[in-house]
Amino acid sequence: MSSPVRLVEITDANRDAVCALHVHPGQQRFVASVARSLEDAATTPEGEPWYRAVYAGDEPVGFVMLSWDVPPGRPGVLGPYFLWRLLIDARHQGHGYGRAVLTLVTGLVRADGGTELLTSHQPDEDGPGPFYRKFGFRPTGEIDDGEVVLRLTL
Repeated sequence: MSSPVRLVEITDANRDAVCALHVHPGQQRFVASVARSLEDAATTPEGEPWYRAVYAGDEPVGFVMLSWDVPPGRPGVLGPYFLWRLLIDARHQGHGYGRAVLTLVTGLVRADGGTELLTSHQPDEDGPGPFYRKFGFRPTGEIDDGEVVLRLTL
């Protein structure tokens, strides 16, 4: 990693640059685009979406979105803390940014009182499952909408 990562609010000033970030073509089936993620956040307020651009220095390199402190019992929403999207631009993959983002996010969730972070992924050997497991996420045994649910104890 050439620069430490930081999480930055998405504004009118940086929205186009952040929306221009894309994963490798072979990864598109695993993670939605930033634009689609922002649409999902706008149309799913019950998921308590919290999202940020990921910057290395002055350059956007990724995007992260969570369900943040969702009250129990909301249908169709895993939580209270759920890693909904993590996207590192194709040009910036393999530099440790994904791991750095997870480290930042888990610290924020822990500081907010969270004791676990959930996520999910498609059960495909080319998918992000190995990345998440290497970070410490473990399968819960649940399947949500065809995706394997993982838990990271904080």
